[in-house]
Amino acid sequence: MMTPMRYVVLVLGIIIGLHFILSFSHEDYGRATSLSSLTDQFRGSTPNPPYKNPVPEEYYKPANNTTAPGRKANAVIVMLARNSDLNGVVSSMKQLEDRFNKKFNYPYVFLNEADFSAEFKDRITTLTDSDVKFGLIPREHWYQPDSIDEDKAKVAREDMVKNSVIYGGEQYRNMCRFNSGFFYRHELLKDYKYYWRVEPDVKFFCDLDYDPFLVMEDGKKVYGFTVSLYEYEATIPTLWNAVKEFVNANPDLVAKDNAMSFISDDGGETYNRCHFWSNFEIGDLDLWRSEGYSKFFDFLDEKGGFYYERWGDAPVHSIGAALFARKDQIHFFNDIGYRHEPFQHCPQGDAHKRGKCWCDPKQNFDYEWYSCLARYDKLF
Repeated sequence: MMTPMRYVVLVLGIIIGLHFILSFSHEDYGRATSLSSLTDQFRGSTPNPPYKNPVPEEYYKPANNTTAPGRKANAVIVMLARNSDLNGVVSSMKQLEDRFNKKFNYPYVFLNEADFSAEFKDRITTLTDSDVKFGLIPREHWYQPDSIDEDKAKVAREDMVKNSVIYGGEQYRNMCRFNSGFFYRHELLKDYKYYWRVEPDVKFFCDLDYDPFLVMEDGKKVYGFTVSLYEYEATIPTLWNAVKEFVNANPDLVAKDNAMSFISDDGGETYNRCHFWSNFEIGDLDLWRSEGYSKFFDFLDEKGGFYYERWGDAPVHSIGAALFARKDQIHFFNDIGYRHEPFQHCPQGDAHKRGKCWCDPKQNFDYEWYSCLARYDKLF
């Protein structure tokens, strides 16, 4: 019998798959320019990704230990939310506190394009003993810039609505552009190195008795994920053209031993649309602050694709991580159980037992046909 999760994935996958399949017969990427000299090719041997090796015992704290650890990373938990998201924020935050942060006591930063209400602040600060700060997003970091041709952008939005493309509205585009190029520039984040992005109405299924920030720091990791999948082709028809143009003009900015083969099957000629689902990220803010990514985002922003199309922060971050970090600096958090509708990662085997996970291990997106995890595995 098909489980509800598999049914949802199947239905959604069929819809998305039609876009995906049709796109290969209609795309025109123009004259191809080889990037094969910059890409790490798939290997023929059996994949052995680093996450197959468990986190060393020294990173774990006893399950009944609720005191802050002696060593902490310079890290923060970040949530982008509106006042209307309060109940969803409370749900996500309460789970994160119970599963992880009441033991490790990392601070929170909440960001909003409007002022947070007194009710929002009161309910949030009730949930944690950690430091909490509430920040206002600068207007120029959120709203559509004056350089955008509104008539052209309006036509693009209307076409997406007419063609039933999800999240076709202007506010979603503002959010994608902000998360792609501005959240890490906020005044409240300037003194931090690592961040954990959390969204309203997500689920954390497992106890996390080790500090993932220290795993990132000690392992020199810069980007961590739990779910990866294919992007909607209709939202990014010219994104890869822009990526190729930038890389060809700036080959010196691209990391050696990078993860190009996660996002391209032909040495960079085309984009296979794989991306890390950015509603969950544990990352190094210095990746986004780097010269390579900063110039990359500015280049994309000038193209206007956040508004003339609907370039999401997930593919932009994923392409950025694949180009400007080494492949061994990108980490799959196999033992963090997580759900953002309609997909979830549920740890398997020993990781499920150790985390006391309450998700059904059979409802796991990792190797469904629309997942890109197998491509990540082949990097190693």
